[in-house]
Amino acid sequence: MTNIYKPYLMKIESVVEEAPEVRTFRLSFTDKEEGGKFNFKTGQFGEYSVLGEGESTFCIASSPTRKDYIECTFRSTGRVTKALASMDEGDVIGFRGPYGNIFPIHEWKGKNLLFIAGGIALPPMRSVIWNCLDLRDDYKDITIVYGAKTVGDLVYKNELKEWEERPDVKLVTTVDPGGETPDWKGEVGFVPTVLSKVAPSSADTIAIVCGPPVMIKFTFPVLEKLGFKDENIYTTLENRMKCGFGLCGRCNVGKLYVCKDGPVFTRAELKHLPEEY
Repeated sequence: MTNIYKPYLMKIESVVEEAPEVRTFRLSFTDKEEGGKFNFKTGQFGEYSVLGEGESTFCIASSPTRKDYIECTFRSTGRVTKALASMDEGDVIGFRGPYGNIFPIHEWKGKNLLFIAGGIALPPMRSVIWNCLDLRDDYKDITIVYGAKTVGDLVYKNELKEWEERPDVKLVTTVDPGGETPDWKGEVGFVPTVLSKVAPSSADTIAIVCGPPVMIKFTFPVLEKLGFKDENIYTTLENRMKCGFGLCGRCNVGKLYVCKDGPVFTRAELKHLPEEY
């Protein structure tokens, strides 16, 4: 019988320091045959582990169009993530996955895409952004609105520069008031405020939102004011997940298990969840 809790063994191929306490790992399968069979879709997540320390849940931050590796980005905050942060190139960690549902990018073909992200919440957005950019002919206008507390807290700085220079992408970056530097050329203001200023059209447009709960709370009304329908607004919930199978019950909310029924939900679906969630 297959052990559903047995992780793949993954070698850390590279480490990128994204922001204070935030790192990105590029991981390859130590068993190349397992790696050749592995597939995932954008929006799915995994359980990353350091043997003897435990597991931590976060998204697969790379695009499924990029083969032979996966990437994850995490902030060092707790026991497991601190243990992960102590690892370096050449070290081996565990990975279980992929779990959860997906962003239905095949349903978005021919539409405009609006990505809205805040802080460390850009990693799950990064997967779907690159997935759509690698299939660029399938979509119309692509707009990315991304903000963080300070300039130093912006992640994927090299990729932000690449997106900014692409003629087929509109990138708007912002930092909270007081978080700018003398040479900062982006916006200054909270993400919902800047989104209202940019005022993207809701016509034939899908909005994907990912960020801290307070950012999402104040972004949804802006999208509603701009004319976005709830069924055209997507987000991803990652907190409280543990086992990945809906067995431990930690991510249970109402009738749903975030790890099985999510983590991707539309705003319309979220309205059916208990208010306290």
